[in-house]
Amino acid sequence: MAKKIFTALLLTGSLMVAACNTVEGAGRDVQSAGQAVEDAAD
Repeated sequence: MAKKIFTALLLTGSLMVAACNTVEGAGRDVQSAGQAVEDAAD
């Protein structure tokens, strides 16, 4: 039983880390796109 709980927690933690990296990458993409639009407007 404890092994199943540990495995579930490990899997959940891995997914959370992957999601954070994905959101961070998307944030960088949006920021760079905004910077490109700002540069084009200047």
